[in-house]
Amino acid sequence: MQRRTLGRTGRSVSVIGLGTWQLGADWGDVDEADALAVLDAAHEAGVTFFDTADVYGDGRSESLIGTWMRANPDAGVTVATKMGRRLPQEHENSSPEHFRLWVDRSRANLGVDTLDLVQLHCPPTSVYGDDAVFDALDALVADGSIAAYGVSVEKVDEALTAIARPNVATVQIILNAFRLKPLDAVLPAAVEAGVGIIARVPLASGLLSGRYTNDTVFAANDHRNFNRHGESFDVGETFSGIDYETGVAAAAEFTALAAAAAPGATAAQVALAWIAAQPGVSSAIPGARNVDQARANAAAGSLELPASFDAAVHELYDRSIRAQVHERW
Repeated sequence: MQRRTLGRTGRSVSVIGLGTWQLGADWGDVDEADALAVLDAAHEAGVTFFDTADVYGDGRSESLIGTWMRANPDAGVTVATKMGRRLPQEHENSSPEHFRLWVDRSRANLGVDTLDLVQLHCPPTSVYGDDAVFDALDALVADGSIAAYGVSVEKVDEALTAIARPNVATVQIILNAFRLKPLDAVLPAAVEAGVGIIARVPLASGLLSGRYTNDTVFAANDHRNFNRHGESFDVGETFSGIDYETGVAAAAEFTALAAAAAPGATAAQVALAWIAAQPGVSSAIPGARNVDQARANAAAGSLELPASFDAAVHELYDRSIRAQVHERW
């Protein structure tokens, strides 16, 4: 497993991390034993970075990680959480008082005195330009409640505004073979500033695994069913905002390209390895609902791809995907 520096936190983390939204909610049901087994398997495979949020299962994801951390106190894992979506997404809710409540709740859920990394959870665009918001975050660092902070963004412009702030340690953004816009300006700016990039939705909600067809049925409580058109939150979080049928067709092409580039590897592993190869990426955070997925994802952290594969990804994106997503986010 390759390791990278997580931006201004200075921490060394695995280039393939573990996203834990699915352990809390919105991806179908995962029971506690299965969730803890996923955390075990990921760590055993070299993963040292877990990403969660206070709203994943109303704190269930954080609490499961806290349980796992207490059982594995010497694991050397960095845990990033997020805050800001427990109230309506309005600028005034990004306040010192709310930050204190949310941080204290996450500390209790995770069972720690100091949170490793707290990220603003895709707040309104205006928040990124508000000095008072970042003063409040600095105060939480100063009093030892959090070790570092970052932001999770929907849009490239939000990422660039955050990167320009001196104490933002990381930026989490959707980056995958079907979402290339961050390559244009965000990753170069992050490298220049020393800010870590956390690549979320790295498999385009599973599309890039190549396992789905137009007839695939998702559970009623899976966001790939109920948020396909942005009914519950930003549609970009589901299939990267791509029309499902378009995504399935493009994923079939990607799977063929992946098989030619890395015989023996899965399409999902190739998709993750491609992200890991992008300059500026600290960690990609695929989710895993079972032990086999966790192990397979982690294996991508040691996979190398031929240089020609990157050009093939760009050609597929430009031809099939760009028109749907590039100017939206």
